[in-house]
Amino acid sequence: MWTTIISGAVIAASALSGSAAHSAPAAPDLPGIGPLIDRTISAQLAADKIPGAAVVVVAGGKTVVAKGYGVSDVAERTPVDPVRTEFFTGSIAKVFTATAVAQLVTEGKIDPKAPVNTYLKDFKIRDTYPGRPVTIENLMTHTAGFDDEPLGVAVRDPKDVPKLGQYLADHEPLRVRAPGTLAAYDNYGVALAGYVVESVSGEPFAQYMQEHVFGPLQMADSTFAQPHPAGVDANLAKGYRPDGGGQTAEAGQYGAWAPTGAGTVATATDVAKFMTAQLSDDPSLGAGVAELMQKQQFTMDPRLPGMAYLFEERPRDGQQILFKDGDVPGFHANLALLPKQGIGIYVVYNGDGTDGTAAWDGKALINTIVDQYFPDAGAVPVVGAPVPGPKAGAYAGTYRSDRVSRGDVTRVAGLVGAVTVEAHGDGTLTTDGLSQNPHAAAQHWYPLGNGEFAEQGGPDRLIFDGRGHLATSIDPTVAYYRLGWYASPRLHLPMLYTGAGILAAALLGFPVLALVRRLRGRAAHPRWARNARVLAGVAGALATTFTIGFLAMTGDGNAFDETVLLGSSWLTALLVLNALLAVSTIGLIAGTAAAWRLSWWRPAGRIAYTLTTLGAVSFLTVAYTYNLVWP
Repeated sequence: MWTTIISGAVIAASALSGSAAHSAPAAPDLPGIGPLIDRTISAQLAADKIPGAAVVVVAGGKTVVAKGYGVSDVAERTPVDPVRTEFFTGSIAKVFTATAVAQLVTEGKIDPKAPVNTYLKDFKIRDTYPGRPVTIENLMTHTAGFDDEPLGVAVRDPKDVPKLGQYLADHEPLRVRAPGTLAAYDNYGVALAGYVVESVSGEPFAQYMQEHVFGPLQMADSTFAQPHPAGVDANLAKGYRPDGGGQTAEAGQYGAWAPTGAGTVATATDVAKFMTAQLSDDPSLGAGVAELMQKQQFTMDPRLPGMAYLFEERPRDGQQILFKDGDVPGFHANLALLPKQGIGIYVVYNGDGTDGTAAWDGKALINTIVDQYFPDAGAVPVVGAPVPGPKAGAYAGTYRSDRVSRGDVTRVAGLVGAVTVEAHGDGTLTTDGLSQNPHAAAQHWYPLGNGEFAEQGGPDRLIFDGRGHLATSIDPTVAYYRLGWYASPRLHLPMLYTGAGILAAALLGFPVLALVRRLRGRAAHPRWARNARVLAGVAGALATTFTIGFLAMTGDGNAFDETVLLGSSWLTALLVLNALLAVSTIGLIAGTAAAWRLSWWRPAGRIAYTLTTLGAVSFLTVAYTYNLVWP
């Protein structure tokens, strides 16, 4: 079910944001865009089990599409209304926060090149890299170098949200790279930028945003406040994940990091006002704010698109596109600006979709619109035979996202989410794991020289910097670093599976052997030998319980995302099991040495016990590597 609020009709920009339309490009011709969106969204909701969505398109200073689809509340069957229904924006809110920072920069109150500590009064960022301070510009381009540590950052009840400054002071993550080195998506850094706004302006962050961003743009149905105003909550959509044949409502949308999008809500038509203001350089934003925000500030290579003020450059079909997406449990949003065309597109869903596909569906819709109305405009084709590249083999290997956490349990994503690069004799490459499209197969790349490759049959570019890093045009917020053989999931996964299998066999095998020995009336082994055998069974029980529990917890990726953000005593308990396994493994090592020295059991028994010890060591090595051991 969908409700058409505006289809093909237009709203004057003056009704959206004062004089916003006077400098906007002329409205491009977008014939049939309403039916195109109808077909695409309706198919997505049905195929991916998503309850509802809202879409707005602005062009030439006017809103040309504003539609709601499906329901905002599964139980009540409330239709989505793009004017009234409130959606959590997720990280779309980051570009609102960037607007506030840009305002203070253009007013001369913030120097983007200055160390962030200049503006922090109650705490300071650690000086991990002397002479390389984190700057405001770093915060606006995801280049501050903070680790990604999302465990437990959200709360269920907005009344439990802690103060922004205190939370930032108490939860500063590791600094894992020098500022300005590489881009790696950074929620802490954006939250810190929001606190700088609060510190410099002297106003609470949510109040500043209301008075200086939302108010001037007449975004009356948007807020950073937690708890929300009562009128907002009355129209707030519920977020869901598929659960069997139904839907389960999700939690975890609130938290201290409000500037990143925790707790932030807006209607689709309010976001349309923001896009219109950006595209027309509306003075309501502040003089020069839109221009500053949309200018490239960082790129990992001059041949690649990069970062503006939290807008990501993601060109397609020869079109400049400034992009931002947002994801919290149950809500997924995507925003794209085509500045030269004066077009803005925003789509938001109130469901994760099967296997998290809603996070891709919005990108797919934007790609469909761009491809339809600007097919291959200015695209750079790859023609002719591939250029031989004798160094192509030097790029082969396994790579890991630089965003993967060093400090918390989410490092386990690096075990299952690696990128592989395969080199061929003709100088071409094949990669697996780079595409954001969950349905995409491997990508193939032609060499262009100097570490640059072009996608075969596609628009993307791939760059190797010669220092072990890989970057792409697919996403300017992430780089990948090459793993040594000893750090590769290709080694770690077999180690984990083998260790878990051996320990599971120990859980079953050693008690059975002891029972058989007793039934046959054989003499008892020495007491310490019996204790060592019991210890092997305990180690097997610990590892097996952890494995079963962790697989059950992570089997539904949507549910696990919620678990990570909220934190979980069950997850902590599983990690404690591995801590106990570590203690048991010390005993296994001692028992193995004693078994051979004192000739406990027959040789087959000693070999089995030794294999059990090696299995425990193998399992724990991987567990420690991916932070799966408490604390």
